[in-house]
Amino acid sequence: MGFLNYLPSVLVLTSLYFHHSSSSSFTPTDNYLIACGSSQNISYLGQIYVPDSTQSLFDPDTQQDSNILKSNSTVPLPIHQSARLFTHIFTYKFQIQKQGRHWIRLHFYPIPGHNLNSASFTIVTENFVLLNSLSFKTYNDSKFISKEYSINVTSNTLLLNFVPSNNSIAFINAIEVVSVPDELIPDQATGVSPYHPVNGLSELAFETVYRLNMGGPKLTPQNDSLGRIWENDEKYLHVNSSAANVSVNPSVVKYTEDLTPEIAPNWVYATAQTMGDANVAALNFNVTWVLPVDPDFAYFVRVHFCDIASESLNTLVFNLYINSDNAYANLDLSSLTGNLDVPVYKDFVTNSTDESNTLTVSVGPEADADDANALLNGLEIFKVSNGARSLDGVSAVEDLVVFPAKKSKKIGVVVLAVLGAAAVVVFLGLGYCCVAGRGLRKTGDLKQSWFPPQLVGNSVTMTKTSMTASCISLASCNLGKNFSFQEISEATNKFDESLLLGVGGFGRVYKGNMEDGTPVAVKRGNPKSAQGLAEFRTEIEMLSKLRHRHLVSLIGYCDERSEMILIYEFMANGPLRSHLYGTDLMPLSWKQRLEICIGAARGLHYLHTGASESVIHRDVKTTNILLDDNFVAKVADFGLSKTGPSLDQTHVSTAVKGSFGYLDPEYFRRQQLTEKSDVYSFGVVLMEVLCARPALNPVLPRDQVNIAEWALTWQRKGSLDQIIDGNLVGKVNPASLKKYGETAEKCLAEYGVDRPSMGDVLWNLEYAFQLEETSALVQPEDSSMNHIQGIELGQFGQFDNSMSMINGDKFRADNEGENAATSGAFSQLLHPRGR
Repeated sequence: MGFLNYLPSVLVLTSLYFHHSSSSSFTPTDNYLIACGSSQNISYLGQIYVPDSTQSLFDPDTQQDSNILKSNSTVPLPIHQSARLFTHIFTYKFQIQKQGRHWIRLHFYPIPGHNLNSASFTIVTENFVLLNSLSFKTYNDSKFISKEYSINVTSNTLLLNFVPSNNSIAFINAIEVVSVPDELIPDQATGVSPYHPVNGLSELAFETVYRLNMGGPKLTPQNDSLGRIWENDEKYLHVNSSAANVSVNPSVVKYTEDLTPEIAPNWVYATAQTMGDANVAALNFNVTWVLPVDPDFAYFVRVHFCDIASESLNTLVFNLYINSDNAYANLDLSSLTGNLDVPVYKDFVTNSTDESNTLTVSVGPEADADDANALLNGLEIFKVSNGARSLDGVSAVEDLVVFPAKKSKKIGVVVLAVLGAAAVVVFLGLGYCCVAGRGLRKTGDLKQSWFPPQLVGNSVTMTKTSMTASCISLASCNLGKNFSFQEISEATNKFDESLLLGVGGFGRVYKGNMEDGTPVAVKRGNPKSAQGLAEFRTEIEMLSKLRHRHLVSLIGYCDERSEMILIYEFMANGPLRSHLYGTDLMPLSWKQRLEICIGAARGLHYLHTGASESVIHRDVKTTNILLDDNFVAKVADFGLSKTGPSLDQTHVSTAVKGSFGYLDPEYFRRQQLTEKSDVYSFGVVLMEVLCARPALNPVLPRDQVNIAEWALTWQRKGSLDQIIDGNLVGKVNPASLKKYGETAEKCLAEYGVDRPSMGDVLWNLEYAFQLEETSALVQPEDSSMNHIQGIELGQFGQFDNSMSMINGDKFRADNEGENAATSGAFSQLLHPRGR
């Protein structure tokens, strides 16, 4: 998905429009408008594009590898009259006068008669992948393509490299490199589902996917001081009749010192879409825009508002939804601006949905609103670069092109022999390891190094690229007993909805009773759900090779009738969260909470270090820690799990997935996943267990919304005891609480490198448990080598850290591997909705 895959015919605005066009004092320091291959200046939309040959833009060592093409027929736009064609790597070098964020706009038109429709090429800067294997075969409905990017240039030059695919060519018709005002893109925005601060945006690259003028005409660079194009929104409306446009004279719009025309021109704020049947009695609906996007990317969403529909203040109050999540409740524009006709904008970050590959934005009133109306003036959606610093696929720059050392001041760039690399990867035996981030091409020759289970008929084939034996069917995957569909149907009373435990992207979970009376949890995958299929396959892969006392275990499966059903033992005491808050269950004692945290830590420690390949859970939270009838904790739900980095890697580059409130901020910001991401999530769990409140609670005052931030504030003041669960007050050994708080604080460090391993976390939780078992407060000499650095040891500083001492039983932790006894199964979910 790109910005304006095709451009509608240019709207010719009347002289009245031009008279009211927004003006601004901003003048870009860098302003390259380049007509590639042209021999003369080209005028387009009020701007002058100059020939690339006159600007000293070529790398002298690659200039010889280009040719000039001219069109002999009518072209869609003036900037399409010529093109520069490359058969080898070619680099444009732009001198940057002012470092900072810049637009990069690329214009492509396959001039007839030169076989340009067969072109396939990649475009990268020094740090970011902009396009990976672009082919016009992908854009059969488009005569030409325009792409717009925004990157932060941190040097005095910007290199734009065109890399033809093997035996192919590359071309470009026009390039724009233009400075962007510093205030246009912030460093922080609000993550939705639920609220969560997202930092570090200034370091990332953006691709403009949509820029919409709600209820108004298409706007061209002549109407925008930053040369932007704003599309009309109507083709993206879910139901056209649900919206009605309103407009005012653009001169009515009242800008403020904090919001200038650079954010959006007054033409955007002078029009809006409102509810088509506003103020009709007993009518309750939303105005919704449905926008196709690429999956597995984060998106920066900017919404523009200006109350041009109300006659008085504080009468227009409505909700904003992004992907069905309430991004902003009770939005009162008058309260934000203090007046009518004053623009305001809000920034959010969200992920695309795997299931539909769409992003939706809706506005609508509260059900009991007196004035049932809502409006939206403008919408911008930008794709955010992933952990591989790519905007197209999951391969990094260094995986697509090789920049060898300079030789005689010549910068040579060689395209990777991706087919050969793929063969090497295969025979190196990476096995089930997901090639993350830097090993994939979006479309091309290099594929994943393993293929998830392919469900065909009543069997599953799991192909591995390693030299180990392949898992040919579910029967050989070590998944337990093969149940018939009839047995499962009878156990769940034909999947009776009254037995439903929960619903998620994977499908549904039912409680069942087998013929012998054994209670079970039945997880039935939804084959129509892309998200569910992916999570189901991941869970199969993980469960086939993981066995541990503190991981959820599997009884069997059913693969009849193309079903995807896994059967787990029923966990009698359900999820940990239900014993902390929101239910009438008896509160857990401090000792029980420590035992549960220790058990969960053992399970995670095994995932990270005990299996043949490290596994990162990626969704550690209190609903995924389950308790059996003896309150033994087990880690559950491996649908989002990832194989960890190999020995020569530091991280796995992957799209952000997980649960807000538990997400590692470094993973969210950089999209680089490590075992330390699980450690951060577990730190949130530790605070949740201690304080008995949700990880995120938007109802609370702003400084208390995020439990991690709030609890850390008290921990650093040495007053963590002031916010613990009221049921624990006066019942916790202060030394044990101190050790526990210090451990949680280390887990919640901002950067992964500063966090302990799960082994160290486990050791310190065991230590906190032993402190709880004694009343001695003497602090002996610190002689342990395994405790978390920076945390003091107490009386038991020299105890054998290879041992665990729970309930008076002493056993070695390293014996809890594949053959350990299992006693639990799947979660009884609190809420009937999944992630």
